[in-house]
Amino acid sequence: MTSENRTAAPLWQWSAVELSGAIRDGRVSAADAVASAVGRIRAENGHINAIVVDQTDAALEQAAAYDDILKKDGPIGPLHGVPVAIKINVDEEGTANSNGVTAFKDLIAPADAPVVSNLRKAGAIIVGRSNTPEFSFRATTVNELHGRTYNPWDDNHSPGGSSGGASAAVAAGFCPIAHGNDIGGSLRFPAYQTGTVTVKPGQGRVPAYNPSGKEERSLLAQLMSVQGIIAREVRDVRLATRVLMQPDPHDPLQVPVPFDGAPVEQPIKVAFCRETNGYDIHPVIVSALESAAGELEKAGYVVEEAAPPMIREAASEALPALYADCEIFLGEAIKKYGSADIQKVFGYYFENYPPTDAVGLLKAMSRRTRYLRAWNLFLEEYPLVLTPFMMRPGFTWNEDADSSAGTRDIFDSALYSWLINFLGLPASIAPAGYHEELPLSVQIIGRRFREDLTLDAAEALERANGIQIHELWRRKGLR
Repeated sequence: MTSENRTAAPLWQWSAVELSGAIRDGRVSAADAVASAVGRIRAENGHINAIVVDQTDAALEQAAAYDDILKKDGPIGPLHGVPVAIKINVDEEGTANSNGVTAFKDLIAPADAPVVSNLRKAGAIIVGRSNTPEFSFRATTVNELHGRTYNPWDDNHSPGGSSGGASAAVAAGFCPIAHGNDIGGSLRFPAYQTGTVTVKPGQGRVPAYNPSGKEERSLLAQLMSVQGIIAREVRDVRLATRVLMQPDPHDPLQVPVPFDGAPVEQPIKVAFCRETNGYDIHPVIVSALESAAGELEKAGYVVEEAAPPMIREAASEALPALYADCEIFLGEAIKKYGSADIQKVFGYYFENYPPTDAVGLLKAMSRRTRYLRAWNLFLEEYPLVLTPFMMRPGFTWNEDADSSAGTRDIFDSALYSWLINFLGLPASIAPAGYHEELPLSVQIIGRRFREDLTLDAAEALERANGIQIHELWRRKGLR
């Protein structure tokens, strides 16, 4: 959409970059921007069910107050007046951090998590809390407390998980940016399924802490889990990720490295990785990857076929280690508070990727350093790696619970999802076309602390393939 016809579009279709600039310049009021998003939520969320804690009344009041602040003192920050959604598994003061679990519906946060605090400090206005599966541990988004979230592209197509509420909210036009998190693909599954974009930040990049938590997270969870942003456009991911990365002393593991890294030798070399770990990759994914490689070459990158080292060794340990960690730290709560569905799904996880014992978990975490060292050395030559995110087109809304084989196929095909969490590297999801009228994406993995480089490449693919949510709206007669 060009700047000429963008001004004719409703404000809920504008990007965060456009909205924030127009609000700062006085061309658009925060009140109008939020009112447009609120109107869209109230019209469409009844079916989509992406926003499960409605905060629109408070958002409208806050927007009016922010317009007064702008006139008197200037913008609060780079997201002044921009509507955002917060996932229900992080603390937002005065609201429940339920994590999709009925038993936790009254767990009221005493203070904001750092990601919420950073968004507020930047001037963002929260319009609601987005849905997640129970314990935020499924590839789709449904729970007994808030129900099922639907994908705006197709009701039977999963919106992904666990940040499926965030991705559906962004795709449906409820807000231009939404918070999510990712321990095995929970930002990237939703982006892949809904044609949105994201970057999974690397380990230690975004501060994480829930004041309501009675205990610290397990060490492996601290190494694998990250907070991030889902958006419709790469530039919005970049803007909001900068905001999330602001230092916070509550997280002693955060690494305060600037978002923009040092210049890299040009032209940047991209490794095009075809390793599948034995999975029978779908031809349409091969075609999408080859097309992405060609577009990156046109954009000035040097693309060479090359595979990072020790993929199979690291893959053989990642999920057994993660599920051992889950069994130790979450197992009792899942048995006590989880629904029959989530218990069944975890049974499939443990059946397909048997958890190692405690000693094996410690040894796997030790060997993780070896794998990451090998990747780091590879990334010295190739600062970026092009991989599939999934090696198959997307999946139906309940496929991971329908059968053990369905669960296995989803996660085997998503090797480059959970493996990258295990290694703690950054990875972006970028548009790569369509299959059977549904969006396809590819993944760009980067060096440690170089989210910026992965987003540069994702933006090149976005320029070549278009913004997929604009295509969704076109099909629905909204553009």
